[in-house]
Amino acid sequence: GRHEVWSWKTASKESLCLMWQKVKVQLMLSMSFLTALFWYCRRLYSFLAQLLKRWSNYLQRQLIRNLSVLPEVDLLGYSAREWKGETKQAKQMREAYEELYRSCHIKYLRQVRRDNYSVVRAVLFQIFSQGIPFPSWMKERDILKLPEKLLYSQGCNWIQQYSFGPERYTGPNAFGKLRKCMEALKTNWAEISATRDYEERGSMCNTLFSDESKEYKLYEAIKFIMLYEVVEAYEQIKSRDKPVHNLFNLLFVRDSSSDPLSFMMNHLNSIGDSICLDQVELFLLGYLLEVKIRVYRLHRFNTEEFQVNYPDEYRREWNEICLLTEDDRYYHIPVFRT
Repeated sequence: GRHEVWSWKTASKESLCLMWQKVKVQLMLSMSFLTALFWYCRRLYSFLAQLLKRWSNYLQRQLIRNLSVLPEVDLLGYSAREWKGETKQAKQMREAYEELYRSCHIKYLRQVRRDNYSVVRAVLFQIFSQGIPFPSWMKERDILKLPEKLLYSQGCNWIQQYSFGPERYTGPNAFGKLRKCMEALKTNWAEISATRDYEERGSMCNTLFSDESKEYKLYEAIKFIMLYEVVEAYEQIKSRDKPVHNLFNLLFVRDSSSDPLSFMMNHLNSIGDSICLDQVELFLLGYLLEVKIRVYRLHRFNTEEFQVNYPDEYRREWNEICLLTEDDRYYHIPVFRT
């Protein structure tokens, strides 16, 4: 009996040892698998994190590269980089920037793309980013109907010669293209101005002003509105129906814009392509958009023309936007800090 008990215990022990060996092998295999899986997942997570970071940086670089209005930079730092040396012009520019920093509380600068839409872009970007609503006259009229009214009601079939900035396009399809431009302006302006949150509005502006095809439509719509108002003023002058703003008289007194057609052919058609807005047209832009455009003209530092308002006659309720320029050709956006 003892021998049988001993044999049973021995057999049980051997069975348990054998079972433990098998279980041990399985546990070791499982632990090795889990360790390998953990290591693999960790490497995969690290790889995906790096990939996501690189993709995010790439998208950010692309967005910044495509932005036509760059983020804020330090004003004096920008001045020091752009105007090195001891020439008379460089010293004057640095002094002008220091005056803006010290007396005008302008601490930062947003650079605007240097092309022939520069001033229109700088003005419209600020109108959108500040959430400024439509001008009063635009609330009373449907701007989508302006191309149709000019072409059919007022018989200005010469608008078929209208050029769209760098895309020097003329022909019967000009009317349809103009309507699309007006739609883009009305839709984006209404959507952005209705956004109350400043950060969200800024994000919408960055998205809009990083898409050339969209933003060019806005500028062409503004150009066309300028043309439409010039036609309206010209008709009022001819009919002596009612007095017009003095800026239209300044515009028509020029040999190159004595009537709406010459204004379009000699000025508007080239804006965005080979020229920018000149001083008279900047007056017109502020008047039509019902904003007071204050411009710091750095090349006129220490003169009465250092700070100029466009138009010089404006209503108290108009919003104010500010620009700065070094040459009356390219414009940037000053940022104030108290």
